[in-house]
Amino acid sequence: MRPAVSICLFLSVFLPDTLPAQTTGNNKTTFTNPVIYADVPDPDVIRVGSDFYMVSTTMHLMPGAPLMKSKDLVNWEIISYVFDEIKDSPLYDLEGGNVYGQGQWASSLRYHKGKFYVFFATNRPRKSYIYATGNPSGKWEKAGEFEGNYHDASLLFDDDGKVWLAYGAGHIRIKELKNDLSGVKEGFNANVIDGEEQGYKGLLEGTHLCRYHGKYYMFLIWWPAGGIRTQLCFRSDRIEGPYESKTILADTLNLYGRGIAQGCLVDTEDGRWFGFLFQDHNAVGRVPVLMPCRWEDGWPVLGDQEGKVPEIMEKPVQGYAETPLVVSDHFDTGKLALNWQWNHNPDNSLWSLTERPGYLRLRTGKVTESIFQARNTLSQRTEGPRCSGIIAMDISQMKEGDVAGLGAFCAEPGLISVRMESAGKFLVMTDRDEEKGRIRCTGNRVYLRMDCDFRTDKATFRYSFDQESWTRLGTEFRMIYNLVHFMGNRFAIYNYATKAAGGYVDIDFFNYIKQQ
Repeated sequence: MRPAVSICLFLSVFLPDTLPAQTTGNNKTTFTNPVIYADVPDPDVIRVGSDFYMVSTTMHLMPGAPLMKSKDLVNWEIISYVFDEIKDSPLYDLEGGNVYGQGQWASSLRYHKGKFYVFFATNRPRKSYIYATGNPSGKWEKAGEFEGNYHDASLLFDDDGKVWLAYGAGHIRIKELKNDLSGVKEGFNANVIDGEEQGYKGLLEGTHLCRYHGKYYMFLIWWPAGGIRTQLCFRSDRIEGPYESKTILADTLNLYGRGIAQGCLVDTEDGRWFGFLFQDHNAVGRVPVLMPCRWEDGWPVLGDQEGKVPEIMEKPVQGYAETPLVVSDHFDTGKLALNWQWNHNPDNSLWSLTERPGYLRLRTGKVTESIFQARNTLSQRTEGPRCSGIIAMDISQMKEGDVAGLGAFCAEPGLISVRMESAGKFLVMTDRDEEKGRIRCTGNRVYLRMDCDFRTDKATFRYSFDQESWTRLGTEFRMIYNLVHFMGNRFAIYNYATKAAGGYVDIDFFNYIKQQ
């Protein structure tokens, strides 16, 4: 097994025009927005002591609901997942259909009396869940499960011991949960905000319910006709209202038409406040944006004095180095890095890190027609402005009809694949299932590379048989973002069968390079 570091050396020496040196950790005092240039949508952030924690949406990916930790609100590390799988429907196993763009949405993260809680809802089937743990780096246990999809819901553990759940789209409602979190209490059902009646026609959702300074605050996104996504704040002295409202941010960070909205407020130990929201950022996905927050007349106001989100800001807490969100992996520890997620529930009998130590083995288990039906597709996020991923793959045990490789995975994917056909093995680049390049594949080991440029939303694919000479295959691939997968482009490593199950490939390493 050749160490991935040799690839970094080769690329920096021989391909400076396409792959600058890898960005390393640093102790800079400032950061550039977006604070995370990757798909981390629907963030909810809390502070416990000197530590910040965040949960976000990963929908059909497993494990799901990543829990991240930070010391400075800028550098985030994945420390656990709230759940490993969802088994309430065969669709999560890619049996009889799929849950692309469905699954876990817009989780709510709270800390109460020594425990962390996460609420989320799914719409296939329409269920709601509460998970809890005393150790956010450890195992989460299901604390509640009940029928109904409570859209973009937010938990609040109130000072009097009551537990509230605010949710909805257009009409925002609040219900009280049972003390054991097993379901909704009968009786209390307040319709607290009617968007159209209160002058907010159009999209109104993304509820975050909090209590500050003795008042109840709700943060909602609003998308007025002909306008941009806008952050609203509602406040009331009573949980049931009435609520008055105020626009607290309407800015695009110089990305035309892409308003920054949906998220939360969080404070530091020394009493400073910040907004943590997200922005639609084209093919890379929905990216978090960090901004200052100040209080005026009991209202939080986001952005600088002109209401703009700063592109460059001082880190809220100084002294912490960069933490990678996307990582290289030699597959030699016997355990997948937490940065990886499977497409839908994996079939754990068909992948292994121990059958051939130092390699990830991916076996085919059923015949499928496309990558969208394939079990055990492994993925990580991509990052802007530019990034690259490289895999080394042993293809000696592929069977006729097998397709394995590296891709930009989304609803309209770009792939560089080894295809095992009756006439032999071929390297094929496809753009939305349309073949754009093909060459015969020689030998049993191949190196595949994908370069992403999110300044233009373009990607290119290259291959090598000797790890020294690299050749581009096919055409430039235009990456997109749409609502079918509702997710930014991801690096995907895959192996699926179109004729007969039983073949396998061994992945020696995934090497990641992040570029400015």
